[in-house]
Amino acid sequence: MTSTRSSTSTEVRWAVAGELPGLAAVEVAADGVFAQVGITFPEGTTMIEETDDPSRVLVAGAPPVGFAMIGWVDGLVHLDQLAVHPSHGRQGIGGRLLEAVCDHAASTGSAAVTLTTFRDVPWNGPWYAQRGFATLDPAEWGPELTGLVAHERELGIELAPRVVMRRLLSGEATAPRI
Repeated sequence: MTSTRSSTSTEVRWAVAGELPGLAAVEVAADGVFAQVGITFPEGTTMIEETDDPSRVLVAGAPPVGFAMIGWVDGLVHLDQLAVHPSHGRQGIGGRLLEAVCDHAASTGSAAVTLTTFRDVPWNGPWYAQRGFATLDPAEWGPELTGLVAHERELGIELAPRVVMRRLLSGEATAPRI
């Protein structure tokens, strides 16, 4: 990752605190693309508005045109949100952000990265599957992941079938102990 600040660069780097408020507009614009598949999110705060910690957010561009927000769930790095402004879509920015998340997770000793996403939306479940993520059966979820899925349902974002996915970061074929 680099700290390049060029307005034309989409290099991935850690966010600085002053950039976090502007990322809500990126998330809202990215969420708007779901309307083309009949998904409209309920009113409320964006995911990015729920953090004031730039150490949880990787960004692409200056000013940022995309971001990945991470956390920890059941001892693994969890991708809370990945959003790229539609005007910068289909340029590999999401893929670079995702790989940066996985690189960071591996560097912290996380055995995998988990996420929740829409199963059938082409730029969600199938896109993550092409990048090494596999769908997890609910029996494989830890207690925090189970709680997160329940919370998402309470928020009303399960507007189409959703799945939990995981990408193992080591050569191990088994899930980490939770």
